[in-house]
Amino acid sequence: MVDLDLKAIAADAGRLVGRLGDEAYFAAVCLRAGMVTPTLPHRVAQIALAFERYGLLGGAVATGAIRHGGDVALIDERGELSYRQLDQRSNALANAWGELGLEAGQGVAIVARNHRGFLESVFAAAKCGAKIILLNTSFAGPQIREVAGREGTDLLVYDDEYAAVLAGIDPPHGRWRAWVDDHREPAPRDTIEFLIGRASPAAPPKPDVGPRITILTSGTTGTPKGAARSEPRSLGLLGGLLGKVPFRPREVTELCAPMFHALGFTQAMLGVGLGSTLVVRRRFEPLLTLESLERHDATAIVLVPVMLRRILDLGDQAIAQRLQSGHLRIIFVSGSALGPDLARRATRAFGPVLYNLYGSTEVAYATIATPDDLEAEPGCAGKVVRGSVVKILDEHGNQVSRGETGRIFVGNTSQFEGYTGGGAKAEVGGLMSSGDIGHFDSEGRLFIEGRDDEMIVSGGENVFPAEVEELLASHDAIDEAAVIGVDDELFGQRLQAFVVLHPGAHLTEAEVKAYVGENLARYKAPRDVVFLDELPRNPTGKVLKRELRHRPE
Repeated sequence: MVDLDLKAIAADAGRLVGRLGDEAYFAAVCLRAGMVTPTLPHRVAQIALAFERYGLLGGAVATGAIRHGGDVALIDERGELSYRQLDQRSNALANAWGELGLEAGQGVAIVARNHRGFLESVFAAAKCGAKIILLNTSFAGPQIREVAGREGTDLLVYDDEYAAVLAGIDPPHGRWRAWVDDHREPAPRDTIEFLIGRASPAAPPKPDVGPRITILTSGTTGTPKGAARSEPRSLGLLGGLLGKVPFRPREVTELCAPMFHALGFTQAMLGVGLGSTLVVRRRFEPLLTLESLERHDATAIVLVPVMLRRILDLGDQAIAQRLQSGHLRIIFVSGSALGPDLARRATRAFGPVLYNLYGSTEVAYATIATPDDLEAEPGCAGKVVRGSVVKILDEHGNQVSRGETGRIFVGNTSQFEGYTGGGAKAEVGGLMSSGDIGHFDSEGRLFIEGRDDEMIVSGGENVFPAEVEELLASHDAIDEAAVIGVDDELFGQRLQAFVVLHPGAHLTEAEVKAYVGENLARYKAPRDVVFLDELPRNPTGKVLKRELRHRPE
């Protein structure tokens, strides 16, 4: 017994030393990246007080006001907001909500696109100690009402365009419009602008508890689930990212990814922490985005792969004409599979500036592919980020050798705390399933082969759709493709491919089948091919395969 206790103590001590080493590394990375700079003693005290009162989230914008004051924090379709204005406006909104009876721990649901009202509402809710619920703007009426009710909505913030789908949701502390299509003065009484204009911009009182964030899963194959998190207790989320991607302070980031999603939200908070200027728009337009990159001298753009594809589809000439300054250093993508073909196209068009993050709403991030990784292996998801542990396990929970395929399990300090409706992801030895399968190559690069619940068993053979999808996307005539399994009396399941052709291209069903059969095992060739104008996607670019399965014949 003594020996076992000593071994356990030694193991715990080893983990503690490792954790302290990681935190020291993350602190050094944040210092090197410029998140921490020499500051006058009285400002250090003010910053410490802000974090003590409001935690990391509410304290971040208050710290931005202290450190950067009149610098531009945000540019949207209504103009510019300085860090001081963003802090004071979120103070006023928090004070107004407090007067309406909002208490710490109650739920503030936000249904808004990328604009100032989104950030003002998030920071105000954080300063109230609220549970912040970020709802997907693409939800249909019944779905959004179900999720809002399930997550506990005590106050609702929404854009004008969602008024109809939110009918019937009347929380106790009111419904407040964040974006009004008919912008005018004075602001209508049911807007957050009205509340901001009538409340004190002074710092609100310290809440009894800190804020919590609930971000919804993508729901590509089923009902979206709420993934809840408390505020981070480690520098790993920032330090791990900055150790791989050269974001720097007080630069300009074009933030195209929706901020209700983990990618957009995390990058918005990183931008505020760095004192950067965030450029956002409510709707993504590839040509406007290129022009905005040049006009604002942006050094980074954050987007999902389908957005990157739409920019590249403009053509090399359009890109070269509108991007002449050479300031763009980072194209940061995540949210759905990048794919080797798109990685190659982006690198040819923009140079070695592409970074691809792999993770999920539940496990945060696991790996990041740098330009060097993508040059060597365009289809990879990169190497493990420091502070994370990634293992490939077989069906018995045993780790497989490099090169072998298995389920991907991740461990870090940023994982979610379980679904708000109950339940959690599968865990083995403290590591959480990402829901994907894949393998590591000999250099430690991770390759994603598909979802572990998407495996198709056809005639006794296992097929993962991602391999077939990547091959189809490499065809000169095919823009994108998706593959699902459908019931088959003879084979159990058969593969059905949905193909989108490039404009003006022509391809037959037989040619699609032959192309797969010539490049992969014959049992991986689809038995059915459906040609579509576009694939159904959610705002982060993931293909909604449930819609393909239920597509009318």
